Amino acid sequence: MATRNVAAVDLGAESGRIILARFDGQHVGLEEVHRFPNRSVMLHGHRFWNVLGLWDEMLAGLRKARNLAGTLDSIGVDSWGVDYGLVDNHGFLLGQPFQYRDHRTDGIMEQVFALVPRDLLYRRTGIQFLPFNTLFQLYAHERMQPGEIARAHRLLLIPDLLHNWLCGSLTIERTNATTTQCWDPIAGAWVTDLLDRLAIPTAMLPSVVEAGEELGKVLPEWRSDLGTARVVAPATHDTGSAIAATPVQLAGGWGYISSGTWSLVGVELPRPIMTAEAFAANFTNEGGVFGTTRFLKNVMGLWLLQECQRQWTRDGHVMDYDSLLADVDAVTPFAALIDPDDARFLAPENMSGAINAYLVEREQAPLQTPAAFARCIMESLVLRYREVFHQIRELTGTVINGVHVLGGGARNAQLNQWLADALGVPVIAGPYEATALGNALMQLVGLGELRGLAEVRAIAQNTPEQMFSPRTAHLAAWNETAQRFSTMVSSRVR
Repeated sequence: MATRNVAAVDLGAESGRIILARFDGQHVGLEEVHRFPNRSVMLHGHRFWNVLGLWDEMLAGLRKARNLAGTLDSIGVDSWGVDYGLVDNHGFLLGQPFQYRDHRTDGIMEQVFALVPRDLLYRRTGIQFLPFNTLFQLYAHERMQPGEIARAHRLLLIPDLLHNWLCGSLTIERTNATTTQCWDPIAGAWVTDLLDRLAIPTAMLPSVVEAGEELGKVLPEWRSDLGTARVVAPATHDTGSAIAATPVQLAGGWGYISSGTWSLVGVELPRPIMTAEAFAANFTNEGGVFGTTRFLKNVMGLWLLQECQRQWTRDGHVMDYDSLLADVDAVTPFAALIDPDDARFLAPENMSGAINAYLVEREQAPLQTPAAFARCIMESLVLRYREVFHQIRELTGTVINGVHVLGGGARNAQLNQWLADALGVPVIAGPYEATALGNALMQLVGLGELRGLAEVRAIAQNTPEQMFSPRTAHLAAWNETAQRFSTMVSSRVR
């Protein structure tokens, strides 16, 4: 068969990449052709995404991909969830999209729950309560800028906004729609009755499409640059794309961690679990490809370490990631522990200061060196991952025989080995570019090259991975420390 060339646009909270994927019928080869930073912008005390800057970088990368490939068969965009743009009927933004870490949603959840009870919202949407979910952003938006939502022709999540600018589509792909907490996964519809109770307009909500669906051809204005490529919706939520590319070979139950700025810790299920127990544990049911459900919990992730590194750089102490991790072994194990999901770590001005404040409040010694911060963060993340997987077993009955770690965080060999030790099961790291690979694979579904999840996963298995086996001699120490961790975080809503 002729090689298929697809361009996967993968936007993360820290950076964006354009990946050229070449498919020969058996293997997908990935080549990064363009990378660029993604930085929020502060204006009048609020955080915004520079979405026009992202669009400009995206076009630059797509031009490079087309020049390399000669012809692009398709293009698809994935990104983080929940954030949105409001557009008029010409596709022009009514305002810059807010960034999910913006403080406009502070205290909003409690206001929403006074109008729509928390348990009802969970029974209808099955989504974990996080202050930046689109539902809470919309409620804050309506109070901060009354009438703007009603003036919008459509609300589009970030990948769908970029698809609109590429081909004119006005839809939202389902995996990302589920992250909004405005979608009923059982009815397959927006929860307009609940939004009405919150006085949030609903006329701007678009139709929802499935991953792998063709959205249209590139608009004439871009064809001199990009040719007549089709625009195909991947799983536009980046975790949805990453899980699609999981190279599953394990017999029985398997778990995953999509590891990056956030860690999404979960299992793949055939249907949502929206029970009282899942509600009490604050688990989320996000959409997966081919009708699957990603039953998971969001954990703060490597954001903690990334923010510390940013601060050290600002203070004139530049330390690259590999050098930092090389010094971790010299630090005493389990000397300091934090709850990665403590609200103070969401968007602090000074991450290391926030960590030390947490430690001092719990009568632990403050940390001094970068390696000590790194060890504290990584051990605490492993303990939180372990706690979440134990909850998953209780809620689903799934026995985890192994864990796939996907994405950029899978390169952290120390973290992978500690996770294997703490869980007592193998950890399979890779693919590192799981999101871009999953994006490309679902585009190939849209092009008719692949059919069904089994074929997608068969291709995903042809990617490099690394196995970390549990060291049984270390399990007792992790068990003991897990008890200490559990006591420390017992007051947290799990």
